Amino acid sequence: MTTATPTVAAGAQKVDGTTSTTAGRVRRRLNSRTATLVSIVIAVVWTIPTFGLLISSLRPEDEIKTTGWWTAFTNPQFTLENYQQVLFGRSSSSGQLASYFINSLAITIPSVLFPLAFAALAAYALAWIKFRGRDWLYIAIFALQIVPLQMALVPLLRFFSTGVTLGGVTLMPAWDLVDEQKFAQVWFAHTCFALPFAVFLLHNFISQLPGDLMEAARVDGATHPKIFRTIVLPLITPALAAFGIFQFLWVWNDLLVALIFAGGGNETAPLTVRLAEMAGTRGSEWQRLTAGAFVSIVVPLVVFLSLQRFFVRGLLAGSVKG
Repeated sequence: MTTATPTVAAGAQKVDGTTSTTAGRVRRRLNSRTATLVSIVIAVVWTIPTFGLLISSLRPEDEIKTTGWWTAFTNPQFTLENYQQVLFGRSSSSGQLASYFINSLAITIPSVLFPLAFAALAAYALAWIKFRGRDWLYIAIFALQIVPLQMALVPLLRFFSTGVTLGGVTLMPAWDLVDEQKFAQVWFAHTCFALPFAVFLLHNFISQLPGDLMEAARVDGATHPKIFRTIVLPLITPALAAFGIFQFLWVWNDLLVALIFAGGGNETAPLTVRLAEMAGTRGSEWQRLTAGAFVSIVVPLVVFLSLQRFFVRGLLAGSVKG
């Protein structure tokens, strides 16, 4: 009677009763105490500037201008006056960021949702609906990623201001938007700039979904809209979260596109425009600059941390069971 002897793949070794491969050795090193200590040191060093910004934003004006933020631990003096002035101050020297904060939200949320919706639909069509010229269309969308954003600003601005005319025939009139209506121009611009990368990212994710799953849904009589809504959307949640993080951070921190298409007025300008004005004209008002800077990073931090956890959980979950 013979017994089967388990074999170990080439390049693998037995270490403490377990098979050791290159991936296993890397994983053990990353889980070692040294790697953990290095990670903690990097995280602390990376967080120190943000922590110092928070401490400075809570200190009185005299303390900020005469001592470093680290002295707050030996002589703690904290106040919310800086935030009061920056957000709701009435004087021209105050930040008056409350309205700009609302403008940033009004610009960012639709500028994230629109490309997410359009790109998800386009990616599904390019991945699972067969039609003539599908591959060439995908290549064209992929190629649009290399077009610099700055090259599209002037044509887009002309499109908004003069419309589209072909052979003396007006195909689309000028938009002629004023005040809060200019938000639509910013949404349109950010959506156009985001779509190539979004379609590329989501297409790569959707195209890897099991074909048997799609075929079983079609056999059961499911149409493309139902397959997309009930099967594809839940499975591509990690990819949607990943792109949502990138797009939110990009739009929230954007200055160029918002300044060109929304203007610098009180009604439509985002936080970045007002912060640039504060830094340029009142660079000595450290107490307001630190408070204003921290106001501008609070929302991206919350969005990133919350979606990152959701993103990681989605990646760890299996796409199919059984």
